[in-house]
Amino acid sequence: MGKKIRFAGILLHPTSLSGGDGIGDLGKNSYRFVDFLADTKVGLWQILPLGPVGFGNSPYASRSSFAGNELLINLDFLADKKYLSLEQIEQELLPNTSKVDFESVANYKYPLLVKAANSFIKNALDKDRKLYERFCAEQSHWLEDYALFQSVSEHYQDSRWFLVWDKNLAKRDKTALEDWKKEQFLEVEVYKVLQFFFHNQWHELKAYANKKGVAIVGDLPIFVAHDSADAWANQDLLKLDKEGHLKVSSGVPPDAFSVTGQLWGNPLYDWAKMEKEEFKWWISRLESQFRQTDIVRIDHFRGFEAYWEVPATEKTAEKGRWVKAPGQKLFEKLRKEFKNLAVIAEDLGVITKEVELLRDSNNLPGMKIVQFAFDFNKDGSLKTSNSYLPHNYDENCVAYTGTHDNDTTVGWYSKLDERLKDLIRRYLSCDDYSVVWHLMRSVMASSAQIAILPMQDLLALDSDSRMNKPGTCGDPNWAWRLTDNQLNDEIKWRLKEISQIFGRDGSYKDVKELFKI
Repeated sequence: MGKKIRFAGILLHPTSLSGGDGIGDLGKNSYRFVDFLADTKVGLWQILPLGPVGFGNSPYASRSSFAGNELLINLDFLADKKYLSLEQIEQELLPNTSKVDFESVANYKYPLLVKAANSFIKNALDKDRKLYERFCAEQSHWLEDYALFQSVSEHYQDSRWFLVWDKNLAKRDKTALEDWKKEQFLEVEVYKVLQFFFHNQWHELKAYANKKGVAIVGDLPIFVAHDSADAWANQDLLKLDKEGHLKVSSGVPPDAFSVTGQLWGNPLYDWAKMEKEEFKWWISRLESQFRQTDIVRIDHFRGFEAYWEVPATEKTAEKGRWVKAPGQKLFEKLRKEFKNLAVIAEDLGVITKEVELLRDSNNLPGMKIVQFAFDFNKDGSLKTSNSYLPHNYDENCVAYTGTHDNDTTVGWYSKLDERLKDLIRRYLSCDDYSVVWHLMRSVMASSAQIAILPMQDLLALDSDSRMNKPGTCGDPNWAWRLTDNQLNDEIKWRLKEISQIFGRDGSYKDVKELFKI
């Protein structure tokens, strides 16, 4: 038998990189991070969704499934191409803080991005203009709608097209849209140019990462945001009324974490119409994701088997119902289209046998979170059958200490009662000081083919560095950033050692071989 390929990865969203203009971006520090991964023989870089964020700055409530977040565009690279001057960039430089102030970043960066886009429109070299025209042609299935959406949103200072916009624009009346394109031609063009900038910078970074042996693990929310170009442009594929309002809402039912459940507010798919169209929208969405990244994690995978549907009039998620989705038909179509799906199924929470069958019949790895692993038997002993305990992981899974929705492992452990801490210390044979390292080590030592560590855990950071707290909105969610000197030689050495000890040297080449991409 040949050697089994095992992978190690780091979870870090580009906004959390150091440097940049008040926010991590696709500039030189992103390349330095790739070098850091390559030097430590870590073959996977997992990110969060790359789309432009709306209210609350959540990457999981993007204004487009296809577009990129303009705030990730690096200004220095635009200056290198003469679309901006260094003097323009340096007029009001933002400090390199440990938290992103999204409002300040947007106020500083967007005017400069618009200047750069206008400069491109007026002065682009012929070769760059041809590349732009080709980009527009290749991405026409979403780009025009996104640029229109952003332009109209800016005019009304609100992306809630179903509440605020002129009704003819909200309902996509052809005459109204054509008139808008003519009257706001330059503004619409600017948004298209910004997407050209983003996609160029991102694909150059991805090509560099792949060349250095690093594959990118992307993230795809199962649902789209209501106030998004996706919903506005595809109203017929969603359970919306004639005015664009929700008929029903997404969410999850009451459970141990919430007595009223969670009401998410995303529109739900009209799966019958999607199936009638042979799932063309989903194929297009996955094609886009596979161009951006090498492996795609799909958030809330269980929604492909059945989803929790709540009437739009309800204030909580209590009075909902489970509705079946054609997940198997969808994945049969996707497997025909993509041959071998490089997909990770986010299968956390209460998962039924039907969801497991959908996952396993398509040979998709699920997820294991070590923070969920520790509970008691009635006699006070460790419940060793817990599927999240590292010794129970099978090969076809992706193991984490925690995700973007978890507290950092330091923060999580510090909040446990002493009885549970003692149980964990005995399981790991360690003391309080080294428990986080031993938890990471147990994940890396497990049978899981892929093991991924959040950067905050590698740095042993506390709850102040948590990325997101589910059920809350705004500051300080999504804001954490690296500082310049945190990725020092000691951290590099420890990561390289723990990756090599457990044979986790799988690289981009191995990802291509594994998924036949």
